[in-house]
Amino acid sequence: MLYTLLIYGDPSAAPDNQSPEGQAEFQQWMAYDQSIRESGAYQAGQALQPAPTATTVRNRNGDTLTTDGPFAETKEVLGGFYVIDVPDLDAALDWAGRMPNIAHGSIEVRPVQTFD
Repeated sequence: MLYTLLIYGDPSAAPDNQSPEGQAEFQQWMAYDQSIRESGAYQAGQALQPAPTATTVRNRNGDTLTTDGPFAETKEVLGGFYVIDVPDLDAALDWAGRMPNIAHGSIEVRPVQTFD
């Protein structure tokens, strides 16, 4: 079954990329990524550029509107995602619980909708 692991975090709570803690977390991410790929569960995934680079598109009354920035102002922003193919929700939750940012972020685990 396909699941999407949506990676959320508060950028102000994450370690600075240049700090020893940030470098250590980056290495943990590289190890996690290698592990999930080697397991055969990995289907797709990407890190996203920071939230201020987003553009939100809406259509209201036939008019297409664009707004700089993410849809909502929140502390936690979507930083990336994985799509995995695992037997069940428990396996998806296990992969989510291993993510290096789990101590200062959150992972939303959501089944992928299939249409027949």
